This record gives sequence, structure tokens and C-alpha cells, in this order.
Amino acid sequence: GLIRHLGVSNATAKQVAEARSIAPIVCVQNMYNLAHRHDDDLIDELAEQGIAYVPFFPLGGFSTLQSSALTAVATRLDATPMSVALAWLLQRSPNILLIPGTSSVAHLRENAVGAELPLSDDDLAELDKIGR
Repeated sequence: GLIRHLGVSNATAKQVAEARSIAPIVCVQNMYNLAHRHDDDLIDELAEQGIAYVPFFPLGGFSTLQSSALTAVATRLDATPMSVALAWLLQRSPNILLIPGTSSVAHLRENAVGAELPLSDDDLAELDKIGR
């Protein structure tokens, strides 16, 4: 009776299903970003079930995301590649909950821009090719 919400981390779709058979799950946290797209199907499944998905290393982790397509979209939008990468995640699915880490106010401001950055269908299509 003390635990109100349960989340799992580093879980496969099979493990999430097993956990859901034991208790209600409200969140899954796995590595996911433009370049690492292993959970595409899981994200869609969780969205249908109203379960949040929290991608860790949304900006690439220890190796920052780098892609000519990402840079091209960022240049067209007069934004930074990291802002565009966060915008892509937010527009990827309504159940994605972002918690990008930062160690500076400048990066915090850059990250916040991603929340308001509109990506066109063409931008999304170009960015989608990065991880596929």
C-alpha cells in the first residue's frame, strides 16, 4: 500500500508485459534518441496504453548526437541540433516525457527551445532517416 506508481527501466517489451501482469506500470525508461531507435514499436504500444516513456540519453549520452541531416534541419530552423533532437522526441509520440540533463544555464535554455520548436512533415521525415 505504500507504492502508488511503478516504473521500469532498461526493459524489453516482453519484460514490460511481464511487469504489467504483476502490477500496473505508469512509466518505462529506456535509452532512446534519434540515432538509437530500438524501442519504436514499444513506444507506440505504450502510447496506446497510456503509459509514459522516458528516454534516457535523449541527446546521445556520452557521445553527443551528430548527423548531417540533424545539422541541416537545425540550420534551416535557425536552431541548435540539440534543440531539434529534443523537438523530434516530443513530436515522436504524446507519451514521451523528456528529462534532458544539463550542467549549464546555456544548455538549459537550448533544451527549452526544443519544447516550442515546430518541425514540419519534411523535417520529421528527414530526421526519421537518421536512426533507420
